[in-house]
Amino acid sequence: MPAPLVHVDSSPDLPTEADVVVIGGGIIGSFTAYFLAKRGMKVALVEKGRIGAEQSSRNWGWCRQQNRDERELPMATKSLELWEQFGLDSGEQTGFTRCGLLYLSDNEKELAGWARWGEFARTANVETYMLTPEQAAERGKATGKQWKGGVFAPTDGIADPSRAAPAVARAIMALGGTVHQGCAVRGVETQAGRLSAVVTEKGTIRTASAVLAAGAWASSFCRQYGIRFPQATIRQTALSMSAPGGELPSALHTPGVSMTRRADGSYTVAISGRGRVDLTPQLLGFATQFLPMFQRRWRSLAPGGLEGLRAGHESWKRWRLDQPTPMEKMRILDPQADPAAVKLTHQRAIALVPALQACSVLGAWAGYVDSTPDGVPGIGEMAELPGLVLAAGFSGHGFGIGPGAGHLIADIVSGATPIVDPRPYHPDRFQASARGKVADF
Repeated sequence: MPAPLVHVDSSPDLPTEADVVVIGGGIIGSFTAYFLAKRGMKVALVEKGRIGAEQSSRNWGWCRQQNRDERELPMATKSLELWEQFGLDSGEQTGFTRCGLLYLSDNEKELAGWARWGEFARTANVETYMLTPEQAAERGKATGKQWKGGVFAPTDGIADPSRAAPAVARAIMALGGTVHQGCAVRGVETQAGRLSAVVTEKGTIRTASAVLAAGAWASSFCRQYGIRFPQATIRQTALSMSAPGGELPSALHTPGVSMTRRADGSYTVAISGRGRVDLTPQLLGFATQFLPMFQRRWRSLAPGGLEGLRAGHESWKRWRLDQPTPMEKMRILDPQADPAAVKLTHQRAIALVPALQACSVLGAWAGYVDSTPDGVPGIGEMAELPGLVLAAGFSGHGFGIGPGAGHLIADIVSGATPIVDPRPYHPDRFQASARGKVADF
C-alpha cells in the first residue's frame, strides 16, 4: 500500500520554456524548485506520478544532525534552520518540530560510537548529550526498561512525510513556479553539446538548465546519455500503528526498532537498516562498487525477489523520446511490503513499548531507498552533459536534509555562493571506485 500522502493540484498548463526544469517531485526536487522560484527564476517542477509519492512519503520523517556523516553534517545543520524558515516564509505546514531525538541502547560498542560522534559534533557546535543509565531510563520510561545508556539530540526534530513535499509544491506555485504531475520526462535535447530542452510526454520545455532529482530512477536516466552513476536501491518496509495512550517520545531509536509520531498521532515503526535487495541488471552492473557496503550491512540485508525487475527503475534498456518510457509504465514505485519485516517490526514494537499492545496496525508499506556506494548523495553538474545537475543517491537521508540540499542545488544552478561546500558531494568521486577503488572521503 502507499504511505499516507496529502494531495496537491497541478498547474494547468505545461510551459514551452523555463529557466530551469526540475525532474522529480520528491522532497529534493521540490525544495530545489522552491529555492529557485524564490530567486525569481522561472521554474517548472515535473513529476511522472504524484508529488512526494515515492520515498519522500515513505520515510521516518527524521530531520537530524545526530550521527550524520561528516560530509553531510553542515547540510543537516542548515536544513534544520531552513525547515523552520520555510514554514515562516510560506505559511505552509510541514509538521516540522524540534522535538529532540532519543537514542537508547544496551550495546556497549554502539554507545561508544555515539560518544565518539558526540566529541566530533561538539567541534561543529552541535548539541548532543550522552545519557547515563538513569537518564536513559527516565527519558525512555515508556519502554519500562533499564538501559545502559543513550543519546539525546535536543535541537534535532521531525517533519511529516505525508505533508512536506506537497506543502513545498504549493509554495512553489505561490511564487510563480509551475508543478506538473502525471508528466514523465522522457529525456533531454542538446545543442552545441549543451542541454537545450527537456522532453516530457506532454510536450517539450526549452531550457538551458535541468536538475535530475529522480531518486531511484536517476541512474537509469543518466545511462541514456552515457553517464555512469553507481546507484542501488534497497527495499525497506515500515508500518503504521494507531495512536497509543500515554506519553511516548516523538522520535525514538533503539537497535531493535524505531518509532516516530506523525501529525495525526499515529506512529511509523521500522527496523533501522533492515531491507531486501531485489535483483536487477543495474545492481549486477554496479555490484563491485557496492560490495563493501553490502558486507558491512550483511546482518540487516536479505536477498529480495523480482520486485525490482517488475518496477523497471533499474533497467539497462535505452528508451526513445517519441515512445512511452518505463516511467510511464510505473508512475509510482509502490513495492510490496516484506511480510516477515512487518511481523518482526510489530513484535519488536510491542515488546519495546507495552502501550502499543492495545494499538492496531493501520497499514504497512515499502519504498526503494536510492543509495550510493559511500552513502552520501551525488550532487553536481555532469561534465558529460553541461546544463544537467544531478541530485540523487541520498541513501535514506534525503528527507531530513531536503531543504539544505535544495538550497545547495539552487545555488549551483543559479551561480550563487553555495550554502555549504559542494565538493564532497560531486558525483565525480565515484569514478575512482569504478576502477576498483572505493572512494576515500
